[in-house]
Amino acid sequence: MQPSQDLDLYAEESGPAGARSRTGSHAVRRGFAFLAFAGIAWGTTGAAVEVIYRTSDLGPMALSFWRFSAGAVLLLPAVAVGRFRKAPRAPRPAGRRMLLLIGTGVGLAVFQTAYFAAVRHTGLAVGTIVTLGTAPVFTAAGGRLFLGERVGRAGVLAVTGALAGLTVLVLGNQPGVVHPAGVAMALLSAAGYTVSNLLGRWTGRHGTGEDAFTLTLWSFVIGAAVMLPPAFHEGLVPRGGNLTEAALLMLYIAAVTTALAYPLYFAGVAVLRAATASVMMLLEPVSAAALAVLFLDEQLTAATVVGTVILLGAIAALALAESRPRAERSAP
Repeated sequence: MQPSQDLDLYAEESGPAGARSRTGSHAVRRGFAFLAFAGIAWGTTGAAVEVIYRTSDLGPMALSFWRFSAGAVLLLPAVAVGRFRKAPRAPRPAGRRMLLLIGTGVGLAVFQTAYFAAVRHTGLAVGTIVTLGTAPVFTAAGGRLFLGERVGRAGVLAVTGALAGLTVLVLGNQPGVVHPAGVAMALLSAAGYTVSNLLGRWTGRHGTGEDAFTLTLWSFVIGAAVMLPPAFHEGLVPRGGNLTEAALLMLYIAAVTTALAYPLYFAGVAVLRAATASVMMLLEPVSAAALAVLFLDEQLTAATVVGTVILLGAIAALALAESRPRAERSAP
C-alpha cells in the first residue's frame, strides 16, 4: 500500500549539504530496518493464525475483526499524542480523504480476511506465497489500467514469470497438496491489497495524505466496522479449545504484527523507493514458509519450491528493474 509522503522521516532537513546527506542516509537505514521488521513480523502472522485454528474454533472473519479492533485501540494513544505535538496544517480535500480512508479500510479487510481463509484452506506456506507473489503483479496491471503507469518490458517479463511460477505451484503438485479454494482466497487477498495500494497512489498524486499512524488507525476502525457483521455471524468468541492460548496469540497479532508493524511499514516505504520496498517485503513469504516447515510440519514439495523461486524471482527482477534511473530504463 502506497502511504502518504508527509511523514516525519520524509521531511526535508535544513542545514549544510553534508548534514542533509547524513540525515538522509540515517533515514534510509531506519527505513530498511523498519521494513525488515515489518516483513518478518508479518511472516509470523499466518503461523500464529494457523496455531489459533488448531487450538480453537475461531474463524477468519472473527480473527480479522479482533485484529482490527485491538490494533485500533493500541494505536489510539500514539495518534492522540502525535496530533497534540503537530502544528496545525492546511485542510485537505474532504472527499479524497474519505475515499482514501474508506477504500484503504475496506481493501485491508478483504486483504487480511481472505489471507486468513487461504491459510486455513491451503496452509501457511502456499497461502502466503501466492498472496504476496501475485499482489505486485495485480498492482502493476492495475497501475497500467487505472493510473496510466508504464509497465515496460521488465514489467511484462515479471508478470509473465509470476504467472509461470503460480502455474507451476498450483498445477505441478499432486492433488490435495495445493487446494484450489485456498489459492482462490489468496488471489482475492492480493486483489484487496492492490485496491488499497492503487488508491493510496491516486490520492497521493492529488495532494491527499495522512501520517502513518492516522492512516493506519482509521483503516483499522473502518476494517473492524466492515468485519463486525460477518464476524458476529461466524462467532466472535471461540466456543472450545485452548482459549488462553488463542487470546495470547491474538494479543501478539494485534500488538506486534498490527499496531507496531503497520506504522513501521508506512514509515519505511515513505523514505525508500517503491521497488526497494517490494524486494524487502519478500521477507514475509520467506519467513512464513520457513516457519511452516520448521514448526507447523508443512511439507514443501519440489513443485512448490520451483514455483516459489520463479514467482518471487520475477517480482525481485521487476523491483530491480524499476530501481534503475528513469533515463536508463527508457534507453533502448
